[in-house]
Amino acid sequence: MSDSTTDPDLPMVARRLSAEIGPFRRALLGTARRSVALPDIPDAQIEVLRRLDEDGWSSPTALGRALGLARSTVSNLVAAMERDGLVERRLAVGDGRSTEVGLTDLARRRLAEYDVSAEHVLVAALVALPQEDQRALAAALPVLERLRAQLDPAARH
Repeated sequence: MSDSTTDPDLPMVARRLSAEIGPFRRALLGTARRSVALPDIPDAQIEVLRRLDEDGWSSPTALGRALGLARSTVSNLVAAMERDGLVERRLAVGDGRSTEVGLTDLARRRLAEYDVSAEHVLVAALVALPQEDQRALAAALPVLERLRAQLDPAARH
């Protein structure tokens, strides 16, 4: 892996990328939610839902490890999501002493509605950009995937 001394602009690129990702994500989430009147689900809960959607049933401990969250944070998130009907618990398969958490049908529907809404919102925004910008974003996607894999070993497939 090369370091930032290979290109004097890399620290500036890193700062700008870091500064844009959070606001971009919040803007997309908010716009997508409003466009289909989805309830306001906190980002941390959406991360849990996404992980469960990918992995299926999971123990709270495994969820915490995968998402880099403390045990108490996962416990609070799961309790709130269970109250809201987004996740359910069951005894772990093969181990009657621990529990696993899985998505409910409601959570699956909300994720699907959000995904469709986000796609529509993004397509509308992309269409408003010049074609050169559209092509640049399309070309950047594999780079962003590789960058994420550098930051998150769990993302490496």
